[in-house]
Amino acid sequence: MASNNLPEESFRDSISTIDKSGKRAFIFSKIPVGRFYNKRKLLSYILLAFLVSAPFIKINGNQFLMFNVLERKFNIFSFPFWPQDFHLFVISMIIGVVGLALFTVAFGRIFCGWFCPQTIFMEMVFRRIEFWIDGDRAQQMRLAKQSWDGEKIRKRLTKWIIFFIISFIIANVFLAYLIGSDELIRFIEEGPAQNQSTLIALLIFTGVFYFIYAWFREQVCIIACPYGRMQGVLLDNKTINVAYDHVRGEGEIGRAKFNKNEDRAASGKGDCIDCKVCVHVCPTGIDIRNGTQLECINCTACIDECDTIMDKVGLPKGLIRYASEDEIVKKEKFQLTLRMKGYIAVLAILIGVFIGMLFLRNDVEATILHMPGQLFQHEGKNITNIYNYKIINKTEGAFDNVTFKLVDPKGEIKLVGSPFVKVPKQGMAQGTMFVKILESNLKGEKVELKIEVYNNNKLIESATTNFVGPRNFN
Repeated sequence: MASNNLPEESFRDSISTIDKSGKRAFIFSKIPVGRFYNKRKLLSYILLAFLVSAPFIKINGNQFLMFNVLERKFNIFSFPFWPQDFHLFVISMIIGVVGLALFTVAFGRIFCGWFCPQTIFMEMVFRRIEFWIDGDRAQQMRLAKQSWDGEKIRKRLTKWIIFFIISFIIANVFLAYLIGSDELIRFIEEGPAQNQSTLIALLIFTGVFYFIYAWFREQVCIIACPYGRMQGVLLDNKTINVAYDHVRGEGEIGRAKFNKNEDRAASGKGDCIDCKVCVHVCPTGIDIRNGTQLECINCTACIDECDTIMDKVGLPKGLIRYASEDEIVKKEKFQLTLRMKGYIAVLAILIGVFIGMLFLRNDVEATILHMPGQLFQHEGKNITNIYNYKIINKTEGAFDNVTFKLVDPKGEIKLVGSPFVKVPKQGMAQGTMFVKILESNLKGEKVELKIEVYNNNKLIESATTNFVGPRNFN
């Protein structure tokens, strides 16, 4: 891209994973090396260890992370959430969206390169296995064109089998998040013959993961992931991205091959020697020198390779680096913009509201509702109403002796069936009760009742409901 010509934009009309005929073009990337890659490896292995172990970690008997959609049970950082806590779940999701938007406005798509599970599994697990079996970029390209001889069959079968095994392990971990690690362990102990439907679901998940990492690969980031498309509305000239310093790289007359006996500054040539190593190492197959692109996941592989080349030719590092467009063109340092401050303010308010709701949240919820369609009944001097009750126990301890006490007004509560209720841990109990009150104690046709709920004579919750009586009183 010479400075005296308009930039070539045809690369934006297609994606690197599709060739001119419309068929899939596989990316054969160079093995990345460098300081950023080493840091990413360390962070990735820490995150992988957390991802695999999180559903098996328990605090106070609660699974650290669980998203049981079928039974509508959720554990987030060992705090159990029920459908009654849906407002907390919604606020936490909004916090995540606003936080991600703020992060993107400030630092671009760095999340994709450093924290995204898809990138971590693809680049730090499956791609590294591929490098180990198939070799570096040139070896992979040669193997792809090679006829199906013994070497190719052996390498392909080895890779596919390992990919399938890892996909099966990922599917099991994914299932532990959905149904709980205890259920998963129970299924494993019972064997597949006793849990055929679960095995089928597990194999479906395995097939999905295998398809993604063996064939679809980086197209998840390019085609399927909506986050990449958010960049168009969130990024601006002050956003820090993995960026090519086109001012320095192009110079006055553009990039050119390196000649060690040449003074590039005097000739007007830029520092980019057009080695294309930054393109060869890119896991999505783009040319970072074309500017910000949807396909860029900010993985820093091009930074490491460019720095290595700059070292070899005796030019300053940082031709490709973390930088904003304004820093490259105007030499302006990063600073908070008004939009970033707005996101920070909204995020602070949401976090404050969320923390407040967490402190106000109860581990036990009792709901007592008047039975629909039932009127009051006269029993001598007493008026009786019938209610449905529901008790939700969000704790890891069972309630084996739950009773009810009518606090205001004075009266009597009688449960249908047993005189007390049992509520299992992380469970629910429901039933029917009668409330009997002296007609003389009623001060109107509709009175609010306050009912306390006890377990082994310990107050665990209180609830209110309405009591209906006759219109006229003697």
